Amino acid sequence: MEEQELDAAQAAGHTDNGRIGFEGLPNTRDLGGLPAADGRRIVFRRLLRSGQLASATPADLARLGGEYGLRLVVDLRTDEECAEKPDPMGELPGARLVRLPVFHGPASGVSRSMQDMERVARQMMQGEVEPAQLFVTLYPHLVLDDDGIAAYSAFFREILDEREGSVLWHCSAGKDRCGMASVLLEAALGVPEPVIEADYLATNRFYGIDPSAEGADPMDVLNGVDLRFLHAATAAIEGAYGGIGAYLSEALGVDGDAVAELRARYLV
Repeated sequence: MEEQELDAAQAAGHTDNGRIGFEGLPNTRDLGGLPAADGRRIVFRRLLRSGQLASATPADLARLGGEYGLRLVVDLRTDEECAEKPDPMGELPGARLVRLPVFHGPASGVSRSMQDMERVARQMMQGEVEPAQLFVTLYPHLVLDDDGIAAYSAFFREILDEREGSVLWHCSAGKDRCGMASVLLEAALGVPEPVIEADYLATNRFYGIDPSAEGADPMDVLNGVDLRFLHAATAAIEGAYGGIGAYLSEALGVDGDAVAELRARYLV
């Protein structure tokens, strides 16, 4: 079943995991072509996931504004990250920017997620836990903490409010906060779970990361993504809400009408 679904993604035109050949953006991808609900597929040039945009070249920005008709940029980073590498919105005159931090940085005080991360980081440095545990600890916070719920709920509202052109969402590397936004949106659109997981893992390809390779540095896992991270989030959602469908509806306000609207707009 899994191989058939992944083959379906390729047959629908979602080649090379949807990667767009930009000059300065190695992990910007089009969800277009992914198989979704009712035998349909996601439309092309409408839903884009990415890492930070500060490294985009003028040619990249021209393509985003012209070829992709970019109208909405959703930035999931902290205030500190945005200040260090702001989005080049001046070069995207047709697009509006919405900032939705999934969690807040040190300047906003010590949150429960930061406390947990600091604890696990100490354990990691002392050799008590493997490096992957850092993100296994983080991911449930992304989806269950108040900041994450507020950010992802607003993420869906903003997409529903934007009726023309394309939407792009990003964090810093386009792997964790952006990755979860992509997982949730793909789930709402009815993308099969194996295809969702393959799209999530594709980040490793575009950063040249293979934590499972012989001789790989154990710390490499922190620079990419791992299904253990994603499964930690989905298990947390399952425990708190019973599944992603209920989480979308009860936590994020993405009810049946919203799902129907998303599918009517973004599936063909």
